[in-house]
Amino acid sequence: MGADGLGTVLVLLAAVVAVVAAMRRLRLPPLLGYLAVGMALGPHAFGVVQDSDTTTLMADLGVVFLLFTLGLEFSLPRMIAMRGEVFGLGALQVGLTTLAAGALAVAAGAAPLVATVIGGAVAMSSTAIVVQQLTDQAEINRTHGRLAFSILLFQDLVFVLFLALATALVGGGEFAPRAAGLALGKAAVALLVVLAAGRFLARPLFFEIARHRSPELFTLAVLLVALSSAWVTHAVGLSLALGAFLAGMLLAETEYRHQVEAVIRPFRDVLLGLFFITIGMLLDLRLLGHAFLLVSTLVAGLFVLKAALATLVARRYAGSWFKALRTGLVMGAGGEFGFALLALLVEQRTEEAVTQPLLAAVALSMLLSPFAIRHNKRLARLVLRERGPAPSALAREAAADAALARREHVILCGYGRVGQNIGRLLERHGHEYIAIDLDPARVRTARHAGDPVVYGDSADEGVLASVGLAAASVVVVTFADTAIALGIVRVVRRLRPAVPVLVRTADDSALEDLQRAGATEVVPETFEAALMLASHVLLFLDTPMSRIVRMIGEVRGERYGALRSVFRLPEAELPEAGAAREELRAVVLPPGAWAVGHTLAEARGRGAEVSFAAVRREGIVGRDPAPSTVLREGDVVVVFGLPEALEHAEAVLLAG
Repeated sequence: MGADGLGTVLVLLAAVVAVVAAMRRLRLPPLLGYLAVGMALGPHAFGVVQDSDTTTLMADLGVVFLLFTLGLEFSLPRMIAMRGEVFGLGALQVGLTTLAAGALAVAAGAAPLVATVIGGAVAMSSTAIVVQQLTDQAEINRTHGRLAFSILLFQDLVFVLFLALATALVGGGEFAPRAAGLALGKAAVALLVVLAAGRFLARPLFFEIARHRSPELFTLAVLLVALSSAWVTHAVGLSLALGAFLAGMLLAETEYRHQVEAVIRPFRDVLLGLFFITIGMLLDLRLLGHAFLLVSTLVAGLFVLKAALATLVARRYAGSWFKALRTGLVMGAGGEFGFALLALLVEQRTEEAVTQPLLAAVALSMLLSPFAIRHNKRLARLVLRERGPAPSALAREAAADAALARREHVILCGYGRVGQNIGRLLERHGHEYIAIDLDPARVRTARHAGDPVVYGDSADEGVLASVGLAAASVVVVTFADTAIALGIVRVVRRLRPAVPVLVRTADDSALEDLQRAGATEVVPETFEAALMLASHVLLFLDTPMSRIVRMIGEVRGERYGALRSVFRLPEAELPEAGAAREELRAVVLPPGAWAVGHTLAEARGRGAEVSFAAVRREGIVGRDPAPSTVLREGDVVVVFGLPEALEHAEAVLLAG
C-alpha cells in the first residue's frame, strides 16, 4: 500500500472512530455511523474513499462472517422446523412484492421483463442490516425476528433467479426458462454439498485440529470452513452469505461452537463496518438534490408497499396484527441484493427514468432502515393506535436485574461450568445471585433460560456498580485465567474493601499474588480434586471417616502446602480433542416444532437423553419440570448434557 492508500485508511479510521463514538453517546445504532462515513467520504461527496473491487470484496466478507456467526445460533433441525415459514412466508412476500412493484414499473413505461427485475429488486431486503440490528436489540429470536429472518433466507435463495434474468437482459438476450432451471439445479447441488460436507466433515476436521491445541491453526480452520462454504454457493450464483450461514449452522452442532464464535468475531466486526461504509458510498447526494421530491416519494412508497405486503402475509404466521406489523416494519427497507440488480440495469442505461431514481431510493431506505427496526414496536403501536404498551421482555428483565441488585445477593464473575454450578446450588438454598460474563452466546442462552446473567467486563467499575456490588454479600470469581481474576479482585477491593471475595484458580501458581490483591479465599481446582480423590482412596482403605475429615482440614489449614511439590503441566489453550464437557442449551420452540403439544416424557422416549433443566414460558421459569409437562409454541426448553446429546435432543424437540 502506498502513502496515499495509507492516508486514505487513516482518514477512514479517524472518521469511523469519531462518528461511531458520537452514535454511542447519542444511543443510536453504530451502523448509522458507518453509513454516514461512507456517504460523506465516498465518491459522490468528498471523494476521499473510492469504491473498488477490493473494498467490495472485504465488505462482502463482513456479511459472510455475520451470517456465519448467526448460523452458529441455529441448527439443521431448527431450519427443518422453520421450513413452512421460509418457503411459505418467504415466497408470499417475494411474489406479492415483485408483482406489485413490477406492475407499477410497467405503468411507468418499463418492459415486462425489466419490470420483473425491478420488482424483484424492490422485494429484496438487507440481510446484514436487519440481522445485525435485531441481534443488537435481542429480538432475533422473537416472533417478528424469526419471521423476518425466514423471509431473508428465501430472498437469498430466490436471488439467483432474478440475477439470471437481469444478466440476460443486460447481455441483450431473452430470459430462458431452461437456463434458469439449470441455475436452480446447480444451486440445489451446491446446497447439498455444503450440508453434506458440514455434516460429515466438520466434526472430524475440528477434532483433529483441536488435538494440536494451536489457536493459530484453529483460527485458520474456521476461516477455511466459512470462506469455502461461501465460495461454493457463490460459484453457482447464490449469495456468499447463504453458504456461510449453512456452514455456521452445521458447526453449531459441535462442541467447538463457542470457540469458533470467539475466533470469528474480530474479523466480523471490522469487515462488517466496511460493508456499511460501502453501502453509504453508493448514495449519490447530487441525484438526491436534483430529484429530491421524486426520490423521497419513492422511498416512502417503497417502504409503505413492502411493509404493508409483509404485514399482510405475516398475519397468518405471527398470530396477531401487532406482531405481523412489527415484521413488516423490519422488512420495509431495500437491500444490497436489490441494489445489485438495479445497478446492472443502470450500467446498461436500461429504463433510466425508473431505475436511476429507484437506485437512490433503495440506498436511502437502507440508511433509514435502522431507525424503523429500532423503533418497530413503538411504530406498530402507533399505527394500530394501541395505548399503554406493556414493557418489552428486555425492559422487564432489566427492571428485575436492577431490583435484584438492590437486595442482598451474590455476584458471580464468570458464568461457565463453575459459575453455573454455583448458581444452581445458590438457588437450591434460597440465595439470589447475578452473574457477569463476556461470552455473548453464553449470556443469550442463560437469559433465555431465565438466569440473571448480564453481559459485561467483571473488572469494569461501572458494570460492578450496576449489578449491585454495594449490596452484595459475597463476590465469587470463577475465571480460570489468573490475570483476569487479579484484575477483578483489585477493582472489587478498591470499590468495597470489606466484601468477601472468593477466587477459583486452575492451580496455586498465583495464590500469593491473589491473596496480596485482597482475595479472601483462593480455591485451586487441582488441589481440591486431589483432596477428594485422596479421601475416597482412604475410605476404600477402611480409614475412619473422622480421620479423613481431620486430614482434609489440616491440609486446607496449611494452605495446601502438602501438595505444592506436584509438577504442573502448561495449560492447553484449546479444549482437548474428544474432551467434550456438559453444557446448557436453550431451545426455542417455533410453531412447526414437533415438541409443540407433546410432553417431555415423549421427547425422552424418542431418544432425548439429556436433563431437562427448565422450561421458560411467557417469562416464567419452571425449574426441573415434570416429565408430564406439555410443551407449547414459544417455550424455551433448557437442556443439559454433552454436545452430541444436546444435538440429538434439539433434533427431537424441533423435528421429532
